[in-house]
Amino acid sequence: MKHPAHPLALAVLLSLSVQAQAACLDTRPSVFAGEVDSTAPNLEVGGVCMNDLIVDVAAEGANWGNHGAFVSAVARLTQDWLKAKAISNTERSRIVSAAARSDVGTTLLVKIAAINDFHGQLFSPGNFADTPVGGIDALAAYVNAIRAKSPNSVAVSAGDLIGATPLVSALFHDEPTIEGMNILGLDFNAVGNHEFDEGRDELLRMQNGGCHPTDPNSCQGDAVGTPVPFEGARFKFLAANVTEKADGKTLFPAYAIRNFQGNKVAFVGMTLEATPSIVTPSGIATLDFHDEADTVNALIPELKAQGVESIVVLVHEGARDTTFTAIDDCSNASGAILDIVQRLDDEVDLVVSGHTHQAYLCSLPNSAGRNIPVTSTHAQGRAVTEIDLVIDTATRDVAGIAVDNVVVDRSNAAITPVAALTALANNYEALAAPLANKPLGQITADITRHSNAAGESALGDVIADAQLEATAAPELGDAAIAVMNPGGIRGDFAYPTSAAGEGDGVVTYGEAFSVQPFGNSLVTKTFTGQQIYDLLEQQWGALQPFARILQVSEGFSYRHSFDTTPANFASQKGGQYVCDGSVKLNGVAIDKLARYRVTMNSFLASGGDNFTVFNQGTEQLGGALDLDAMQQYFAAHDPVAPGAQDRIVHVAACPAP
Repeated sequence: MKHPAHPLALAVLLSLSVQAQAACLDTRPSVFAGEVDSTAPNLEVGGVCMNDLIVDVAAEGANWGNHGAFVSAVARLTQDWLKAKAISNTERSRIVSAAARSDVGTTLLVKIAAINDFHGQLFSPGNFADTPVGGIDALAAYVNAIRAKSPNSVAVSAGDLIGATPLVSALFHDEPTIEGMNILGLDFNAVGNHEFDEGRDELLRMQNGGCHPTDPNSCQGDAVGTPVPFEGARFKFLAANVTEKADGKTLFPAYAIRNFQGNKVAFVGMTLEATPSIVTPSGIATLDFHDEADTVNALIPELKAQGVESIVVLVHEGARDTTFTAIDDCSNASGAILDIVQRLDDEVDLVVSGHTHQAYLCSLPNSAGRNIPVTSTHAQGRAVTEIDLVIDTATRDVAGIAVDNVVVDRSNAAITPVAALTALANNYEALAAPLANKPLGQITADITRHSNAAGESALGDVIADAQLEATAAPELGDAAIAVMNPGGIRGDFAYPTSAAGEGDGVVTYGEAFSVQPFGNSLVTKTFTGQQIYDLLEQQWGALQPFARILQVSEGFSYRHSFDTTPANFASQKGGQYVCDGSVKLNGVAIDKLARYRVTMNSFLASGGDNFTVFNQGTEQLGGALDLDAMQQYFAAHDPVAPGAQDRIVHVAACPAP
């Protein structure tokens, strides 16, 4: 190992005063510049050997923005040695020549620590392959370890940093997550769909700071040790494909440029174009969302004009595959990201993706047929992608990229969680505890969102039943049917518990919140029987990226012949698969001309998840919050049993009319 001296400090080291004999760290007999031997003797200058003064290895402090900078530094250093009569002119020429012939400074290493879909998971989400993982304090330690490997580093996120978060973050409008990422040192976050869960204005508050306009749970800095009022994100939100309808300007900057020793790297951030179909429309009514690849490609000339040759895309869209077997797998990948990458300009070097909550390291072809790396780290801080971006300092373009998904292993003795983040999470947890630990009731067994072949889950049954009961009374909606979108079910009710003093089978408010974290209200509308048929067909409609099987309340049933296997979705979407005459209410086939009162959450009520038929409903009546309905259901049915999953039936083929 060499002495980590920087050339700017060499004057101090070149003192000609008599010093004690110092042992050489680099004991090679001649002076080297990188791997090139100058043949000049490795002499001692001011108690330090010459090889120890030439900083030419990145791990030992070398950070040359180009080869010429290294050669110039060696020339200045040897000039000082010459003046000190430590070397001859000939020896100086040999050393400078060796520096010129070396490859030191011809490339620059930029380390990127990338995450996606963190979803405010301040604490560990549990185990990943039998390993305790995650927690923002451990995640920060892994990010720091990556960044420590090069003086040129950046930490990035590909969206859904906030939204659909546990109570410990959501109760405080995700201020804890933003404050935590400030401490972690995040640099850029591409907006994802969940950044828009509370609408445009609230997302702007996440960037700019300030207290929530109505909720006193906001701005708790005095209690947890963070600035008051809420300071907002020190990192940059990026939104290249999100523009204001009024003036066409992007909601946040389209990109950010980092200059590493004269080598510029651009980070372009985007959400998926389909964001409007999976967030509450009213919150984004003033915004437009544009095609991902077209947006990036249009920015290339602007970036090139600024001297940018290295381009990284952070996009909240990703790949899917039920056969992914490891965090670095990319077998049989499918999904929207493949099309996006295939249309990207060849100037794009790397894509950091997200949204699908799957871990993969892919190499996918771009518009020129060149394969580029596409990464994702699963979700909720379970892993971080370590990326080596090697830049050719002559061309300023990317010379090579290496990627690795690293599990955030909390049991790793070599990693010390960041204490400031441990304290932040614990402080917010203490504030949320009185509400989070409140028991709602009990369950008789695990109740999960795992669906059967028809697309129905036991937890979906329970939620739909709770929402029907909350709106069945004439004055509350007079509902006969309730439906729930599967994407709104974000967790499971587990029967065994590890919480001290809680007891097996007990469901707390915090656990219920983790299942339904969006704070949607219930809405009841009137639909015709035909509209109900049309609604069910939209579960696999042409606009859907995958099958979205609505969960339905007790008494409502039907049969369909749609194959819910993900691999078969694309070939079937857009067809008619509901068996005619099979849609029944309390055992009686619905009349396509009759009118029925149907309850859904406020997200679906405005056409969310591409269920546009919900917009056709009439005689709208608002109701309780979805979580309040769940509390009332537990109070009335304690203990709650898993749903029977017998309301939706898959058949190989519908009978002929």
